[in-house]
Amino acid sequence: MRIDRSVTLSPAMAWVAGLPILGCMMIMSLPALSNERVLVFRLFYALAYLFWIVPLGWLQRRLWRRGAGWWAMAGVLLPVSYAMSVANALFALYFLASETMRAQAGMAWVFGGLDGCWLALIAFCGFQAIVLHRAALEREGQRLREAAQAARDAELRALRYQLQPHFLFNTLNAISALVQDDRRRDATRMIARLGDFLRTTLEDAPEHEHTVADEIALTAAYLDIEKARLGERLRVETYTAPGTLEARVPYLLLQPLVENAVRHGIAPRSAPGTIAMRFERDARDLRVTVENDVLGLAEGAGRVGLANVRARLEALYPDNHQLITGLEQGRWVVRISVPWVAAVPAMEAVA
Repeated sequence: MRIDRSVTLSPAMAWVAGLPILGCMMIMSLPALSNERVLVFRLFYALAYLFWIVPLGWLQRRLWRRGAGWWAMAGVLLPVSYAMSVANALFALYFLASETMRAQAGMAWVFGGLDGCWLALIAFCGFQAIVLHRAALEREGQRLREAAQAARDAELRALRYQLQPHFLFNTLNAISALVQDDRRRDATRMIARLGDFLRTTLEDAPEHEHTVADEIALTAAYLDIEKARLGERLRVETYTAPGTLEARVPYLLLQPLVENAVRHGIAPRSAPGTIAMRFERDARDLRVTVENDVLGLAEGAGRVGLANVRARLEALYPDNHQLITGLEQGRWVVRISVPWVAAVPAMEAVA
């Protein structure tokens, strides 16, 4: 995975990140509380540590932003932190140690390094490296999630836009047939209803989901177009179980299914036919059923509309939906199951 090196810590955050190591140093000093001289040294090293982590942290973050590898960073930070530790030891030797201690310690003690909080500075660099790497991974993960969401949104928009030319082509063919049959009044009504429907679907910029109530209203606008052509031959029944009107469903879920029902089920019939839509809740799922009368054994589902619905359901609810079609007792039935998600009321959303 590519690491985003632009992610870093502020100086204040880096200083706070070093406090756990300071806590460890304080705990290690507890046995020395009875020895005043040793306690002075421990307190000095703690204060020196807090002082040195500011420039050391800045240097590490600068190397990080420049894309330095782990070995390159270690090659710079180890000698720098060692030099800081030697500086601590020199200061402690000449300003805090007694004459006897200075005579006994010598330069070997100074350059031993470990007593001058070198290990603490190394630990700070390691701790900051972990924090920087984790922040970068989280940023990269967020970027990947945003990219996946953008790709999903683009796919859903493309699938939604695919419906419009397909639906428009079929509707214009129907209007042309009305004109040829000299049913100009019906053709005029159909054009007017088509304009209203297109205005609703093109002017609005809905999310990929909206409420069942909105979807029913949108489908009713489409059915008004078909009623202008079919008249009393088209009958519509809608049933909504209590509470289902506020459930969320994919935008334009019903239109391609109802369009297929009209074209393949109702239009070929000379007798009236019925399209029934049902919305019910089953445990944690919303169940949507669209069924229509068919002529003989003619299927009531076109390939384009059904494939579009299937692709959008897979994009919105991967591995968490069902779409089943088939003939049941002389009627073509489409059954859809999606996760139950209730819309947030407007007042709660504002609050």
